[in-house]
Amino acid sequence: MDVTRAGGALGIPGLYVTGDPGGVDEAAQEGSLSLRLGLGWAKALSMTTGQCPVMKYHRQLMEAILHDKVQIADAVNAVAISLDDAPAGYQKFDSGVATKYVIDPHGVTGKVQPV
Repeated sequence: MDVTRAGGALGIPGLYVTGDPGGVDEAAQEGSLSLRLGLGWAKALSMTTGQCPVMKYHRQLMEAILHDKVQIADAVNAVAISLDDAPAGYQKFDSGVATKYVIDPHGVTGKVQPV
């Protein structure tokens, strides 16, 4: 809100659950986010929440992937791993590493890496 000009808009995409018993603090456990609502009101900001409009872009993205115009795995930091490495991949992902692991049990991608 600090960097948005008066009368501007904020979009808050993402996944925010209504409650997470495993959350890091009491607010996260009940699904509460801390926002400076008074600042948003004073600057007359518009706010939008919810899922990203994936249906608006999915066809173009699919075509770009199919025609090798984008490398989606590189864009989202995805790594193909073997089925044997799946437990280690889940453990690292749960610890908060910025890597997405895709299990490729048969080595179809030709890019399987150890975890």
